[in-house]
Parts: sequence; structure tokens; C-alpha cells
Amino acid sequence: MPVLWDEKYSVKVRELDNQHKKLFDIINKLDSHMRQGKGKEILGSVLKDMVDYTKVHFAAEERILRDSGYPDYVQHKAIHEKVTAKVSTIHSKYLEGNGSRLSIEAMNYLNDWLQKHILGTDQKYSPHLNGNGLV
Repeated sequence: MPVLWDEKYSVKVRELDNQHKKLFDIINKLDSHMRQGKGKEILGSVLKDMVDYTKVHFAAEERILRDSGYPDYVQHKAIHEKVTAKVSTIHSKYLEGNGSRLSIEAMNYLNDWLQKHILGTDQKYSPHLNGNGLV
């Protein structure tokens, strides 16, 4: 099922919201192809996009959190490192040819993680960033 952007996901920082929307787009690309029975065909490029873009997004988010003096920066960065490792592991499994059920595993993980991460972990920094003038 596609993950549709909704204002409930907004962290009220334009740059980060736009990056989160891009992550939704990447996941929805995989979802769309899976619905057409072509998930395996596109999984490699979607996983590569996700690995590459999460690095870009996490670096930007971490820079903003660090520069603003966010008190839970270290914990937030550690969560990012776990997610990056998991996505990299899924991508490595794909590259090794272990992909029979991988598109479903990847879809479920990415979909679940993105929603929970934004609605939980990321929402916690929103008041801090907004209070420091970031919108």
C-alpha cells in the first residue's frame, strides 16, 4: 500500500519535510512496481536510491540537529546508523542474489520505518528546531 504524505508527518522544517517526501516517493516507486508484479525488476535501483538518499537526508538532518544544539542528537544519530545498516544489509542481500522475498521484506521494513520514524523520533525534534527559528 502506498505511503501518502500527510501533514501529520510534517516536522515543520521545509527542508526536512521535502526530504521526507522524497523518501516517500522512493518507497512508493517500489510499491507501485510490486503491484504490477515487477518488484524484483526495480528492487535494486530502489534500494540503491534509498541507501544513497537516506545518507543525504540523515547528513542534513544531523547537521541541523547538531548545529541547533538538539539535546537528543547523539541518540537520534544512533537511530540513523541502525537504519542505514539495515537498508545496506537489504541492499547487500539483493546484490548477492538472495531476493526471492526481498522486495516484500524491503517494502515492509521501509514503509514501517519511515512512518514510525517520522511520527515518533522526528516529531520530537520539531519543537526544538521551530523554537530556534527553523521552519
